[in-house]
Amino acid sequence: MALYFLEYDLVKQKNYQPLYDELERLNAKKHLLSAWSFKGQHSGASEAWRDHFRQFIDADDRLMVSEVTDWAGTKLLGTPHNT
Repeated sequence: MALYFLEYDLVKQKNYQPLYDELERLNAKKHLLSAWSFKGQHSGASEAWRDHFRQFIDADDRLMVSEVTDWAGTKLLGTPHNT
């Protein structure tokens, strides 16, 4: 399984519960205020995941999905998934 990080900037306060619900459904782990990690079945699917998450944010919001093979952090809210 591939490890993905998802980061976002939600520009205006709106109803983002559907985004949070989808992250929970995927068993994503929150590690920074606007950064999560999740596991995906296939490697090389960052673009597909970006397109998937677009439906849960507004047109003025920013979103980045990246596949990660190595990471390090400190004072995280939670530990990202390990591969």
